[in-house]
Amino acid sequence: MAEAAAPTAERRARLEAGILDAHARGDLADLARLYAEAGRQEHAAARIDAACFFWTQAWISALDQGDLTLARDLEDRLAAAGRMPPPA
Repeated sequence: MAEAAAPTAERRARLEAGILDAHARGDLADLARLYAEAGRQEHAAARIDAACFFWTQAWISALDQGDLTLARDLEDRLAAAGRMPPPA
């Protein structure tokens, strides 16, 4: 995953709207993608707690919809931030 730029108010509003819409539609793939993007943006802004919150939500959604590639990437990110053990 490419690193994102720090979030602007407009980018955050678009992500929030997208996340709410994906929740309403029950679209786990979109949720995983959008939460991962929100995490990357928060990480770029050095807001590690927020980044890890979003990455955790993305990880859960990725696992729920069977996207193991994304789930493994998110596990690596969370492990690097000290939020879970390194993947085996």
